[in-house]
Order: sequence, then C-alpha cells, then structure tokens
Amino acid sequence: MSSNQHSQIPNEQVVAEVEKSLRYIAGIVKQKGREILNDYTITPPQFVALQWLLEHGDMTIGELSSKMFLACSTTTDLVDRMEKNELVVRVKDPSDRRVVRIHLLKEGERLIEEVIRKRQEYLAGILKNLSAEDVEQLQKSLHQLHLEMKDE
Repeated sequence: MSSNQHSQIPNEQVVAEVEKSLRYIAGIVKQKGREILNDYTITPPQFVALQWLLEHGDMTIGELSSKMFLACSTTTDLVDRMEKNELVVRVKDPSDRRVVRIHLLKEGERLIEEVIRKRQEYLAGILKNLSAEDVEQLQKSLHQLHLEMKDE
C-alpha cells in the first residue's frame, strides 16, 4: 500500500461497524472458550495465566500480575490453586535465589494445548462456511490489525 492509503482516515460508520463486529466476535469467542473450559478443572483466569506462561516462559508473580492486570495477591491465589493441581511449580531463579518464578509443568502445557485445539476446531467449523480466499483475506487483515495495535 502507498503511504497515501495509510494516512487516509476511514469512514466513521465503517470504524463503528468494525469495532462492533470485533466486540461481538470477542464476546462469542470468550463465551465459547468458557464452555470448552467447563470440561476442565481450570477457571478462565487460570487458562489466561497458563497461556502467558506457555507463550512467554517462566515469570514472577509480579510479571504475571502485570500481564493479566490483576493484583499480586489475586495472582498468588491463582498460582496456589494451579500448583495444587500440578499445572505449575514455583522455582527459585538460579541467578538470584530471592526471585521466585512460576514454571509451567507438562500437565499445564498439555491442558492448554488441548483447550486451544478445541477452540481452533470450533473456529474451523465456523470458517468452513467462508471461501478459502475470504479466510485467507480475513487472516491477513486480522494479522495486520494486530500488528498496528501492538505498535501503538
């Protein structure tokens, strides 16, 4: 795209429609995700915490709290329950023994991958109603939108 196309301000009505669609889609995906989680022993916040650990590796309670926008005490309770269910373990940082990191265990990793696979199967069932070209264009547009939002 030329820089002229990038600087053009989209029509207000189009922006409103895009925002509304994204909000509705996010709500449906969240609800479907919760329905899938009903078959598991973890709560939605635990799922989010496990996802962060899977994608970004070991974190301190403070780092995880900040990523999840939760108070440290809330995150500590969350980690306590996940540790009890053998999904994570607290480990001392080898370079600084005062620092404790939350480490994702194999069972936590397996659980997250299974839930994500089920979410993807749900989405695949929805996307099958679109043409291959539309799905590819949607993926490209969503990827670009994500990149633009990350840079903000």
